[in-house]
Amino acid sequence: MNRFAIALLVTLLGLAAPSYAADKDTKAATKPAAMAAPADDKIDINRAKPEQLMTLDGIGDARAKAIVKGRPYKAKDELVDKNIVPQAVYDKIKDKIIAKQK
Repeated sequence: MNRFAIALLVTLLGLAAPSYAADKDTKAATKPAAMAAPADDKIDINRAKPEQLMTLDGIGDARAKAIVKGRPYKAKDELVDKNIVPQAVYDKIKDKIIAKQK
């Protein structure tokens, strides 16, 4: 009986694993483009929408709106100089952002 239970468990796990992997891939593929930032691209704090800014660590709704309100920025470190984000948050996001000029 014990061998039967183990064989049944292995069979069920074998059948469930491919459907779980397919479901996981489907969820990743349906993520909105505005929310997903390409790995190589940095977010431009002078042009990004609040939803894009909120993908950064430590940036919620209030800080995203403050970043938009404080535009334009000559340099990304102005986020700290203008007291929009604390230094600790800036240290987390500085490699993911840029402040492009027109």
